[in-house]
Amino acid sequence: MLKAFNCDLHIHTCLSPCAELDMHPKALVQRALEQKLDIIAVSDHNASANVPYVLAAAAGKNISVIPGMEITTREEVHLLALFESPSDLTKLQSVIDRHLFGENDEARFGVQAIVNEQGEVEGLNHQLLIGATDLSIDSIVDTIHQMSGLAIPAHIDRESFSILSQLGFIDDHSRFDALEISSLTGLRQGRIQYGDLSQYPFLTSSDAHFIKDIGTSTTHILLKEPTFAELKMALLKQNGRRILE
Repeated sequence: MLKAFNCDLHIHTCLSPCAELDMHPKALVQRALEQKLDIIAVSDHNASANVPYVLAAAAGKNISVIPGMEITTREEVHLLALFESPSDLTKLQSVIDRHLFGENDEARFGVQAIVNEQGEVEGLNHQLLIGATDLSIDSIVDTIHQMSGLAIPAHIDRESFSILSQLGFIDDHSRFDALEISSLTGLRQGRIQYGDLSQYPFLTSSDAHFIKDIGTSTTHILLKEPTFAELKMALLKQNGRRILE
């Protein structure tokens, strides 16, 4: 039997330079449970070291965690990559690391903390995670798909770091699996505002960088169970699975 699952598929941890340090795995999972979320995706900027710890913090709890990342392309477009397994995300991370340059300035951009499921600091990431890779949108989408992941342009309605703000259009031949609409617009208004993009599934997420923001914007998705495979079917509108708008 299918049921509606409450999903927030774009959440940052304290590894992202613009996120508060309170966004460590244990606190993140606790807040997600308080917000009655069924599925979350961890999507730090160009990084994934905290994903295994969020998975560990969620183990045995009534919530599913999808491994993910928010990549900045060379066009300075933010692109979500979601995967079924942490090992696939690790493969993508090795690609991103080869194409991301510069060192973080903590005074300007903040601390990039790797924190375990007990809230203990394991280390710091010194890469310039707030920066852009030198990879094009098309090449990153191809890489994500080669690794059986989902490629979703983030917050397309925003005035910065979105595919529309940077390029001004979405090519009819783009191989995106869905498009994310920010909470500022929402799904209903997004369908009106972007009627020419009706061929794509729309998602909305919190893009939370602060604990209080987790679950403030979610997508209800009709699934059999809270898994990546089911999410993939919903984006394809297969076997009754679908996004509830």
